[in-house]
Amino acid sequence: MNAVLKEQVALVTGASRGIGRMVACSLARAGAHVVVNYVSNEAAGGETIRLIEEAGGQASPSRFDIADPEAVRGAVAQMVERLGRCDILVNNAGMTIDNLVVRLKAGDWDQVMAVNLRGTFNCTKAVLRSMMRAQYGRIINMGSIIGSMGNAGQAAYAAAKAGIVGFTKSMARELAARNITVNTVAPGFIETEMTASLSEAVRTEYLKLIPAGRLGRAEEVADAVLFLARPESAYITGQVIGVNGGLYM
Repeated sequence: MNAVLKEQVALVTGASRGIGRMVACSLARAGAHVVVNYVSNEAAGGETIRLIEEAGGQASPSRFDIADPEAVRGAVAQMVERLGRCDILVNNAGMTIDNLVVRLKAGDWDQVMAVNLRGTFNCTKAVLRSMMRAQYGRIINMGSIIGSMGNAGQAAYAAAKAGIVGFTKSMARELAARNITVNTVAPGFIETEMTASLSEAVRTEYLKLIPAGRLGRAEEVADAVLFLARPESAYITGQVIGVNGGLYM
C-alpha cells in the first residue's frame, strides 16, 4: 500500500457507488482513513467499506444528506471529534433530473441545485474550521464536462456544475494563504451505471466524438482526484482538470 496519505482523514461524499466508490478506495490505498458518505443505500456504503478494509485500508461510514446543512454540520463535527481532523474533502455526490427547459419543473431545478451546488457549499463550509486550524487541506470538487459544454436536456445539471467551477475558483482565492487548495475534476463520459444503460447506437455516436475513441474508466477519474489530494499538489489550486479523452479541450 502506498502510504503517501498516511494518518490523513478524507471525507468522500456519495461514496457508495461508481466514481465515488473508486475515489474512496484510491484514497484508502494511499493510506488515508476514508469517511464513506451515503444518503440512503446503507448496503452499498457498507460494500465500499468492505472493499477498503479487504485491501488493508481504513474506513468508516457517515450517513447524511449533503443538501441538508444541519445534517452536514452534525456529521462533520462528529467526524472531527472522533478522528481529530479532516485533511481531504471530495465533493463527489450529485444527481441529475433531465428534461428540456420548457418541460422542466421548478422543483426539479431546485433539487438538482440543492444536491450538486448547495451540497458542495454545505460540505466545504463544514470542513473549513478544521482545515483552517490545521493550516492544511485539499478540497476536490466533482464537476462535469457538461458544465463547460452544456447539453440539451441537462440545463439544470449543466448550470450546477458550471457553478461548481466558479465556487472552486473563489474558494481557491480565499484559502490559498492557509495552505488549502481547491480544485475541480471534470469527468467526460465514464463507464458507470448511467452510461451502461445507453443503447449501442447512442454509445457509438458518443465514441465518434471522443478523440481517445473510448469511454473513460472510474479509476482514471480517481487517479486525478488522488493526484490533487497529495501533499505534493500544494501549488495547484483553482484549476479544472478534465478527464474526458479529449472530448473538450
